[in-house]
Amino acid sequence: MRHFLTTITFALGLTGFAASGFAATQYPLTINNCGQQVTFQKAPAKIVSIGQGMTEILFSLGLADKIAGTAVWVGPVLPQYAEANSKIARLADNDPSFESVVGKEPDLVAAEFEWHVGTQGSVGKRDQFSKLDINTYVAPTDCVAKVNTDGGDGVRKELFTMDLVYQEINELAQIFDVKDRGDALVADLKKREADAVASIAGAKAKDLPIVFWFSSKEVSGDAYIAGKNSAPAYILKTLGAKNVVTTEEEWPLVGWETIAQANPAVIVIATMDRRRYAADDPKVKLAFLEKDPVTSQLDAVKNKHFVMMDAQSMNPTIRTIDGIEILAKGIKSFGLAQ
Repeated sequence: MRHFLTTITFALGLTGFAASGFAATQYPLTINNCGQQVTFQKAPAKIVSIGQGMTEILFSLGLADKIAGTAVWVGPVLPQYAEANSKIARLADNDPSFESVVGKEPDLVAAEFEWHVGTQGSVGKRDQFSKLDINTYVAPTDCVAKVNTDGGDGVRKELFTMDLVYQEINELAQIFDVKDRGDALVADLKKREADAVASIAGAKAKDLPIVFWFSSKEVSGDAYIAGKNSAPAYILKTLGAKNVVTTEEEWPLVGWETIAQANPAVIVIATMDRRRYAADDPKVKLAFLEKDPVTSQLDAVKNKHFVMMDAQSMNPTIRTIDGIEILAKGIKSFGLAQ
């Protein structure tokens, strides 16, 4: 993330732009969030954030001092928020318990994914929190035009776009009465996206077949590959490239024999600190690709056209813009833009 965001966040956090012309939030505020009406009598004073992407948006809005606990981390926090993050309790690297969340006595639980806080939430159902007078907010990136299943990544019925992230930023900014910060953050993200697209303008990766590999339960088994409507699919469409997967599942398990038929020219490999699955480690991914009799014959592997990308940039978050920038640079460096 550019230093611009750091400057904006700290400037806004220190001054609050008290004299600005931005309209203040009028409470009580009611928001339709993932099919539920959520009413805020005032700006929340204490938050538990479940999901790294959600936490980083809250940081970007200058709300670190309101976060009492976080959970579900894939990798390091954005560097400019490392100090603030170090002072906040991490309830769990993965799913926290319901008890640990409510133990922080939050008045808002903000979740990145419905499988954590939703109809069948692994952390808790929304009505469980409601009964304790705790409001919940779920990222619209995970529920708009998307059907979530038990413990899975869900099925996305329409192509994800950054508009859903901008909706999340704007809604959170409204909830916390920091509209000026939200507007500044959205404006910067839109500019970065436009700059990344412009960097390969006139030389787009026209229908270049590319695959995004997040991980695999077993290294030599089927791989979690980005589906046709996922955040990586949006990255590809933005840059004019082609996704080799056509299923609506967010992260379907796909066999390498099937991927080989599409013969991707570039493989985007997720990097992460998490070690839940055998192929979470990017070094393990690379070793498999180069030694397996099927994958070693792929054009991307023979030409070593690998793009290493932070896993969070493959999720529908503010880091999706990072993903566009990283892939644009990779395509140009390989000489594949046409």
